[in-house]
Amino acid sequence: MTPTEDSYHYNVIRRAIEEIDAAGGKTLALDALAAKMDMSPSHFQRVFSRWVGVSPKRYQQFLTLGHAKTLLAERFSTLETAQSVGLSGQGRLHDLFLRWEAMSPGEYANRGKGLTIYWGWFDSPFGASLVMGTERGICGIGFAGETGVEETFEDLISRWPNATFIEDPMFLRPWVLAAYDTELGKDGKTPLHLIGSPLQIKVWEALLSIPSGHVTTYGQIAEKIGQPRAVRAVGTAVGRNPVSWLIPCHRALRKSGALGGYHWGLPVKRALLAWESAELEQERTG
Repeated sequence: MTPTEDSYHYNVIRRAIEEIDAAGGKTLALDALAAKMDMSPSHFQRVFSRWVGVSPKRYQQFLTLGHAKTLLAERFSTLETAQSVGLSGQGRLHDLFLRWEAMSPGEYANRGKGLTIYWGWFDSPFGASLVMGTERGICGIGFAGETGVEETFEDLISRWPNATFIEDPMFLRPWVLAAYDTELGKDGKTPLHLIGSPLQIKVWEALLSIPSGHVTTYGQIAEKIGQPRAVRAVGTAVGRNPVSWLIPCHRALRKSGALGGYHWGLPVKRALLAWESAELEQERTG
């Protein structure tokens, strides 16, 4: 499947999410939901199957607000033990990184001075995405479906205002193809270049240890980095994660099971979690 097809399918799913929300928790039948999408039931079913591999009814269950609570109950990842029990090896994302490295505190304080950052727009399974990267690896991914193209671009470049920005999607393309699991990039690797404060880097490292299809809480992340009282600061650092999807900030929930915030819009966060749940179910049943 090409990234363009993925993006089209995500836009269908995004509209479906809005209809599911409007239904107030009532499950919409296939015919009714397909009609809302101005599609035939058979075509709608095929789009769903290509995108996630589960039925629209099952996927609706993944998209409900209660799904987050189910994840906490059934797939909660205690970060101290995730790696020791082998969880961190599950899911393709954890096999993607040839390497990742962080910018030094001094370099971060210069706010990107002397750094060249390449950027380009790419279709993704979750809509249009802006990808940025240095010679060392990808340093930013933002989704524009909810926030808009201009705001997404301004958001990312404002993080490193002293850097030199060059539009060059071809430079980034091999890493992006691997990151989005396209056929052309299935054998590739996606190096990461983390640019943040020391606290942010610690939080993002903790996020990288959460297995695909699992979740944790902001409090658990605070415990993991040795600052149990810094839950609010951890939440801020999670929200400032510049590399969406690959550094999985969408897997961090509130202790209550509420989704919490998401920098690129809660519909995107719900779609990311639902996508991963469906993939995990496919692995278990396939």
